[in-house]
Amino acid sequence: MNENTDSITVAAIGDLHVTENMETSFRDLFAEISGQADVLALCGDLTDFGKVSEAEILAEELRACTIPTVAVLGNHDYECGCPEEVSRILQQAGVRMLGEHAVVVEGVGFAGVKGFIGGFGRGELGAFGEQAIKTFVDESREEARRLENALRTLRTERAVAVLHYSPVEDTVEGEPLQIYPFMGSSRLANAIDRFDNVKAAVHGHAHRGRYQGKTARGIPVYNCARFVTQAELGRPYALLEI
Repeated sequence: MNENTDSITVAAIGDLHVTENMETSFRDLFAEISGQADVLALCGDLTDFGKVSEAEILAEELRACTIPTVAVLGNHDYECGCPEEVSRILQQAGVRMLGEHAVVVEGVGFAGVKGFIGGFGRGELGAFGEQAIKTFVDESREEARRLENALRTLRTERAVAVLHYSPVEDTVEGEPLQIYPFMGSSRLANAIDRFDNVKAAVHGHAHRGRYQGKTARGIPVYNCARFVTQAELGRPYALLEI
């Protein structure tokens, strides 16, 4: 835990993929994180299929976490069609689920959304042609709008954006080039770059991506999928001083 009163330490981890038959417990990991950080940010794909039973297992595991926890869902958490129930179970376990509403913990604001796919930079899909394409792009725009609205509510000098999908191409490098458009969207980075108080963005989803990148304005972006942080840092979570 950071002893500097001018900053806090944020632990970020994504892609837990909790299953009903999980052989490895996360209890010890959450206890370890509680001794290392001031806040835990969960970056989506918390469950493997979005089952209620999986969410209940994770909620029980989180009893070992003694620090404030914020979270967003990932695409896997939508698979069974009950993301609201998954969120409710986690909220009952004390997790602050991000979305339209941001939260402030120890003077630092946290705003987040799941995000969506769509591609990056000049390769980003535009709303042209068939209605299905326009609907697809509308979903990507809506997630970026929700993130921007949540960030706008924060009056803190420091803020962190918590996502599942990546806002930048940098942190998906290592994934097959053909699936880059399915890893995230630059629209998320555009929303982040509108705010001077955002000090970092964290995300998951890109299991084979790169740990660190940045937005066009230079805001650091960290891929905190636990497979990436384990390979890059030797532990399944990132520790960021904000």
